[in-house]
Amino acid sequence: MKHGKKYRASAAKYDLSKKYSVEAACNMVKDMKAANFDETVEAHISLNLDKSQSVRDTLVFPNQFRGEKKVLVFCQPGRVEEALGAGAAFAGSDEYIEKVKGGWLDFDVCVATPDMMKDVGRLGMVLGRKGLMPNPKTGTVTNDIVAAIGELKKGRTEYRADKGGVVHIAVGKCSMDAAKVAENVNTLIAEVSKKAPNGVVSSFISSVSISSTMGPGVWIGEKDGE
Repeated sequence: MKHGKKYRASAAKYDLSKKYSVEAACNMVKDMKAANFDETVEAHISLNLDKSQSVRDTLVFPNQFRGEKKVLVFCQPGRVEEALGAGAAFAGSDEYIEKVKGGWLDFDVCVATPDMMKDVGRLGMVLGRKGLMPNPKTGTVTNDIVAAIGELKKGRTEYRADKGGVVHIAVGKCSMDAAKVAENVNTLIAEVSKKAPNGVVSSFISSVSISSTMGPGVWIGEKDGE
């Protein structure tokens, strides 16, 4: 891939063939920022998984960097008031199912009570493509909608390994203090490390790198300059 002058100038500042501590890598990513907007800092964790294995879960970063999420709750009419009182932006049943069928997606995440999933499941072609389908594994299919909404509004974020076994996830913004971004990265690595499936014999995490939206990647290791 051919890169522009700003990218090449940023990449020339450091030896990017080596690995660095999380803290050093976060400082480097901030220093190599080249775009005129507040770039997102992204982490990429390559996992040793075979084709039958997958990793998917949620976590709450200690340092938030996104605006408050708009939550849609699919629930029976008798629970609408409860959901709205807990902070949901929208709550209901048939009326919102029809709106989503029609292409309405003015929300960031949705929660569903188990008794609604028979109907919500029919929205797979719409919600599935956007990664918005409620799922018990991520705590978005639950009867405890108050707790679910509370965690989502605190910044609970879903992560999953793609088909190549790599987790790609935003961990901060270049405008944030590097120490706070590093704390988020360390939290992510610790959480992903706990998800090693049964049967994974070799090192579960193969590699970790971080980069800004438009900047070069920095490899992470235990010691600087490995």
